[in-house]
Amino acid sequence: MKITFKLFASLTEFLPQQARYTNVLELEVAPDATITQIIEPFGLPPKLVHLVLINGKYVEPEKRLTQTLVEGDVLAIWPPIAGG
Repeated sequence: MKITFKLFASLTEFLPQQARYTNVLELEVAPDATITQIIEPFGLPPKLVHLVLINGKYVEPEKRLTQTLVEGDVLAIWPPIAGG
């Protein structure tokens, strides 16, 4: 099934070169793939996987090991961001 995968801020460096400008990548994933399994091949350091959203809805850290997606979902990830 196809999903849209988005990485933001410093995480875009983990995307293939051609996707870094737009920060978007269309992925073909197994229907039973969890969030953790989807992001694992990209080598994201766990401490940088801070804010995870599916279709704009927050996914708590403990649910990322079991949460699956459906065709057409958008998985977006942000690192921790400091500011003032």
